[in-house]
Amino acid sequence: MANQFTGTAAISNQTGITNLVQAAYDKYVEFALRSEPLWRSACDKRPVDVTSPGSSVVFNRYSDLSAATTPLTENVDPDSVAISNTTPTTVTLNEYGNAVLTTESLRLESLSDIDPAAADLVAYNMRDTLDRLVANVANGGSNTLTKAAGVYTYGGNVNTVTSTTYITSAAIRKVVAKLRAASAMPISNGLYACYIHPDVALDLREDSGASGWRSPHEYSGASSIWNGVLGVYEGAFFIETPRTISATDGNTSAKVHRTIVLGKQALAEAVAREPGVVVGPVTDKLMRFRPIGWKGLLGWSRYREEALWRIHTSASQ
Repeated sequence: MANQFTGTAAISNQTGITNLVQAAYDKYVEFALRSEPLWRSACDKRPVDVTSPGSSVVFNRYSDLSAATTPLTENVDPDSVAISNTTPTTVTLNEYGNAVLTTESLRLESLSDIDPAAADLVAYNMRDTLDRLVANVANGGSNTLTKAAGVYTYGGNVNTVTSTTYITSAAIRKVVAKLRAASAMPISNGLYACYIHPDVALDLREDSGASGWRSPHEYSGASSIWNGVLGVYEGAFFIETPRTISATDGNTSAKVHRTIVLGKQALAEAVAREPGVVVGPVTDKLMRFRPIGWKGLLGWSRYREEALWRIHTSASQ
């Protein structure tokens, strides 16, 4: 009589003990890849001395007096001049938040501890949401530079941007010149901040020729090429992030990227309640449902429009 085998599966001359052979699971569950929220750090204008709690905060700015270039007459008392009315900027406060509610059955039956994961997911959702809200505010304003048919136009319409309208160094030079001409204060060391999508940054690094990014870096700053970073260039330091805003609103639905270049006090933030994670009370009849979430009461606005410019281009990939 031939040998009868006992193994992991039922095949010829073998009995399978399949009930005892099961898949193994790693109890450590990874999170999705995450980009680092960063837009809120650009909000460097905040209230200094508010009058009272309120549904909004109004900031005011003085206008300077006109230069007095006419010489005074020795025996004539000069006429006084009026101080102009202030320029207000209103930041409206809104309540934001999100929450999850886990059941007791899930906590008891899950192969991995769900509570720390829920807390992590909620905390990142808070940072991600706030970052997107600020990005939407930064994406507004009328100071735009749009490239269409190889030509940069101030205030151009995004629907003229084609799928092959890539950024060049000229765009950075133009908006930095506009910022300097408007007396916009640099962020650090005389440099403005440029928030740029990695795909757009790739096109800028491939911009060659005497007036492009690549040629000078090949001879005097090759480390930027080895590291694949833009670094400091044309009066700006570059922050490459996938958190810039893009939309398929170009010519024939081309994807248009928004590159933001800004100086100090471009964005204002007012906070009545700093966002934070909240562990809610268990209040159901059988004490089975555990809530955790986040909430905050705050708002944003563009504060100095002349300190913020937006570049519209497509990307090669």
